[in-house]
Amino acid sequence: MEGKIRQLEMIQSIIQRMANNSFALKGWAVTLVAGIFALASKDADKMYFLVAYVPVLVFWGLDAYYLRQERLYRALYNKTRTKDENDIDFDMNTSPTELHSETTCYCNCLLSTTEIWFYFPLALLSTIVIIVTCL
Repeated sequence: MEGKIRQLEMIQSIIQRMANNSFALKGWAVTLVAGIFALASKDADKMYFLVAYVPVLVFWGLDAYYLRQERLYRALYNKTRTKDENDIDFDMNTSPTELHSETTCYCNCLLSTTEIWFYFPLALLSTIVIIVTCL
């Protein structure tokens, strides 16, 4: 049972690291968008606000990647949890097809509720600021 517990702890630490990365990306996205707005408000050319879309899109893609990795490791965790103690081999590979499902698809992660409810309002806010400043 010792080996199974160790592998589950290793997988859990990876899941935690992926969640922390996702949280950090969201913080960086807001910080960069706010910084771009602050810099663009000083300059005469209001089209600098369009640059705010770049970090939103890049961080949205990266965050979806980390969410996908987190979901794959959760599937590995569930697979390991149900294994017999003698079958524990400390394999951390998430590429076997049995771990892949509709929920671990990149497109599904990109359009997941948590991603949409964070990045879409950020993009919408950027659009509103662009419209208000260009009028």
